[in-house]
Amino acid sequence: MNATTPNVLGFHEIARQHPDKPALICEPVGERISYGQLNAQANRTAHALRLLGVQDGDCIAICLPNGIALVAAILAAQRIGIYFTLLSPKASAGDVGYILTDSASRVLLCTAAIDAALAQSEPPAACRRMVCGADPGAPGEWERLLANQPDHLPPQAKPGMEMIYSSGTTGRPKGIRRAFHCKTWGEVDSRNVEAMRWLVGTPDSVYLSTSPMYHSAPYRYLCAFLDAGATAIIMDHFDAELSLTLIDRYGVTHSLWVPTMFQRILRLDEARRAAYSGKTMTHAIHGAAPCPQPVKKAIIDWWGRVVYEYYSGTEGVGRTFINATEWLAHPGSVGKPSHCKVHILDEQDKPLPTGQTGRIFFESAVTFVYWNDEEKTRAAVSPQGWRTFGDIGHVDEDGYLYLTDRSGFMVISGGVNIYPQEIENTLLLLPGVLDAAVFGVPDDDLGEQLVAVIQIADADGATAEKANEILAHCRSRGGSIKTPRLIRFCTDFPRLDTGKVQKRFLRERVLAEPLPWASARPLMGA
Repeated sequence: MNATTPNVLGFHEIARQHPDKPALICEPVGERISYGQLNAQANRTAHALRLLGVQDGDCIAICLPNGIALVAAILAAQRIGIYFTLLSPKASAGDVGYILTDSASRVLLCTAAIDAALAQSEPPAACRRMVCGADPGAPGEWERLLANQPDHLPPQAKPGMEMIYSSGTTGRPKGIRRAFHCKTWGEVDSRNVEAMRWLVGTPDSVYLSTSPMYHSAPYRYLCAFLDAGATAIIMDHFDAELSLTLIDRYGVTHSLWVPTMFQRILRLDEARRAAYSGKTMTHAIHGAAPCPQPVKKAIIDWWGRVVYEYYSGTEGVGRTFINATEWLAHPGSVGKPSHCKVHILDEQDKPLPTGQTGRIFFESAVTFVYWNDEEKTRAAVSPQGWRTFGDIGHVDEDGYLYLTDRSGFMVISGGVNIYPQEIENTLLLLPGVLDAAVFGVPDDDLGEQLVAVIQIADADGATAEKANEILAHCRSRGGSIKTPRLIRFCTDFPRLDTGKVQKRFLRERVLAEPLPWASARPLMGA
C-alpha cells in the first residue's frame, strides 16, 4: 500500500482545468471524448432527468452497454442527488422488470432491445423508459430531449449514489443501499481517493476497463480513475488478444481483470502472446472471483510483479489487498484488511482461533441494507455488529486472509462440512482441466453428495476412464470425504460477466437427469 495521499481533484475539477484532456476511448470502435465534452454531456443528461420528473432521493435505472452514454448517465446521477442502479443490457425482461419494481426506479435509460422486450411484458407503469443510442440520422426521443438541454451544471447540484444489485448467483438479486457517501457537491468520494492511494493513480495514468460497467468494481474503478484525471480505455466486450493490443497501443498503466480473463489470455498461442510487451503496465488488478493458484502464478511469471488482488463486495463493508510479492509468500491469500478488521466466527457467532475456518466478518464503519429484505440484512450482521459478504475462510499467523468458499455453497455430507472451492482448486491442478464447479445434490443416505462438473480442453476426452482418473486424483489429495461421487463434463460454463460460475444452473442440469446418477456416465450436455 502506498502511504502518500494522492492529489485527486475530482472529475468536475479536471474537466474545468483540462477540458481537452482525453477522458474515454471506447474500443474497438475508437470513439473518443474529452473531459470537457463528457462533463457537458453529463450536465445535459442531468437536466433531462430533472425534466422527466426525477427528484432528490429518487432512483433511476441504467441498462446500457459500455460506452459514453452509460458513463454520462452515471456522472449525471452523481450531480442531482439521486440513486442509480446499473443493469446488464443482456438481462431478461423478467429480471429487468423485477429490479425496476424493487428499486422503484422513476426512469429507465435502456437499449432498443430491452425496451422492446419490456413492451411484451408488464413493466412498472411508474417507470418512464427512454431508449438511448438511436441512429444519429434519426434521433429518438431521448436524443431530442438531450439536444435541447444546457451544458452547465444543474442548479443546486447534489451528490448521488449507486445502488448496485447483487449478482444473484444463488437467487434473486438484492439491491444494496447505503446513505449518500458524499455530503456536498464537489466533494471527492473518499473511496476513489483511497483506490488511487493504493493504485498510485495520477493524471498520467492510462486505465484499461475490460469488464461490464454494471458490476460494482468496474464502475467504481472507472469513477476513481476519472476523479484522478486519467484516460480510460473502455472495451465494449472482452476479447483476449484485443486487450493485449490495447495495452501496447495506448501505453496502459493500470488494468482490471477477472480470473476467467487471465485464463483466456493464457490460452492464446505462446507466439501470439510473445508479440505483446505490456511493458507500460504497473498495476494489473484482479478480483470478483477466486483465482486458481496455477493461473495466478502463470500471470505473475509472464507480466512480473505488477499483479494486485483485492477482495471485497458490493456491500462495501470491508476489503483486503495483496500484491504479487506478498502472494508468492502466501499463495492463495487475498491479502490483509485495509481500514477494517477481519473476524472469523463459528456457527454460534463465537470468534475462532488463528488458522481455523469459519464465517468471515468485517468490523468497519460502513453500514448498508439489502433493499426490501430486512431478513437478509439481519442475517449479514453478527451480534457484535460486524458484517459479512457471506464467505467462508481463515486467517493465518501473519494476518493474511484465505477464502474457502461461499457459505451458501457449503455441502454437508454425512454430517461433515465440505467446502467445494478446495476441491475445485484440486481439480484445476490436472492437465487439460479448464475449470471446475463442485456442489451438492440430495442423497437419501448422506443428506448430500458431491458432484463435480468439469470443463475440459478436449471434448473427446470426456470419457468414463477420464472420470475415474479424476476421482483417483481427488482421493489422493483429499481423501474419500473430499472426493466427488459424480463427475460430469461440459464444454462451457454458464457465467456472469464477472467470471463467476452460476452453479445453480449446473445443479439444475444434474438434477434434471434421470435417476440413478452414475459416475460411469460422465458426459452431460453443455
